Amino acid sequence: MIIGNKDFKKNETYIFGIINVTPDSFYDGGKNNNLDIMLKNAEQMVKDGVDVFDVGGESTRPNHIKISDGEEIDRVSSAISNLKKNFDVPISIDTYKSKVADFAVKEGADLVNDIWGFKYDVKMAEVVKRYNLPCVLMQNRNNCEYFNLLEDMKKDFIESVNIANSYGIDKNKIILDTGIGFGKTYEQNLTVLNNLKFFEDMGYPTLLGTSNKSVIGITLDTDSNNRIEGTLVTTVIAVLNGVNFIRVHNVLENKRAIQMAKSIMAEKKYVRN
Repeated sequence: MIIGNKDFKKNETYIFGIINVTPDSFYDGGKNNNLDIMLKNAEQMVKDGVDVFDVGGESTRPNHIKISDGEEIDRVSSAISNLKKNFDVPISIDTYKSKVADFAVKEGADLVNDIWGFKYDVKMAEVVKRYNLPCVLMQNRNNCEYFNLLEDMKKDFIESVNIANSYGIDKNKIILDTGIGFGKTYEQNLTVLNNLKFFEDMGYPTLLGTSNKSVIGITLDTDSNNRIEGTLVTTVIAVLNGVNFIRVHNVLENKRAIQMAKSIMAEKKYVRN
């Protein structure tokens, strides 16, 4: 899969580094509101091995406050243009609004990451097709009601993929995100994490986003600033189950976890001195 000017291989695991330019995100709200600080954080991500910057202008945490298209555009505009100018790293725009996506692409975004899988804004798929971009389609619901969790999630994915197909979006440009923390109970999130391979036969690359989320906080009884260990465990599980992309705040630690898991899986033999 090509994202920006980078070729992402099928059997590797890559990192989306989260850059939230929001005042109220659950983990890093306000940390990137200053342009110089945002660029320094991005520079550190590059040093740590980030593969894609994922820029978001509206918090989607539980009970978040929705903002207008114009306010979201104002937040992401400078971030995307300056990231594009200063770094040779593909940029993802994390939005479910077609006007924001359209503006972000014109500023330099290379991928659209839609938490509603083309189901919130009917024009989102048209924007993705018009610019011939790759996209992340996340499974999401307004409630946690499922007859059969995994099968129902697969049906939700098929609905999103069918929307993409109806607009002529190439299958090779679609990534599926299992939507940890969205439209699921704590127990359902754990079930999904224990069944990541279930979605493999759909034939699309997958993305996992668990970084510092409540499923980790509840399990470990920790606040959002003390969930790195739990996040790393989910990253290793993602690697073991063939997930292609992980979306995280802490790039270096997760990059090392991926490298260690990949080395073990490759059965490299080391000779003791």
